[in-house]
Amino acid sequence: MAFAAPAIPYVVAGLGYAQYKNQGAQGKFNQDVQNRNAEVAKQEAQAIQDQLQFDLGRADEASQRAVGKTEVSIAKSGVDIGSETANRIRFANAKEKEMQDKIMKYNADVGTAKKYEQANYFTIQGQVARQTAKTAQIGTLMSTGTSLMSAAKYS
Repeated sequence: MAFAAPAIPYVVAGLGYAQYKNQGAQGKFNQDVQNRNAEVAKQEAQAIQDQLQFDLGRADEASQRAVGKTEVSIAKSGVDIGSETANRIRFANAKEKEMQDKIMKYNADVGTAKKYEQANYFTIQGQVARQTAKTAQIGTLMSTGTSLMSAAKYS
């Protein structure tokens, strides 16, 4: 066994170096995963806004159909097209559409904000993972150095 003693510092240094490299790679990988999660959340936020535009377009189409039906119903009922009653109906329908549009926009904005907040959280988690790995690497360097110093003391 005495013949292996001179190799011990090299083995300790080699193992410490391998552990150091693995910790760095693991931290980088974990950060990359969290950064990818952040990108997905940002894409989901954009999808919410795209869906809003689609929904608003569909709501406009539905509103135009409703306006047409309302005009026909007003005309069929014998109410004068320019009467106060007809105008009140048009105004109420316009206010309802405006309210529905505002609700859709509000809900989309809330969903988008949540997704961006989630993206920020993932980015922070990635930074924490990377910093944790760096801290572990420092610990590895310290313990490897301590082991080497101990081995040198006994040789």
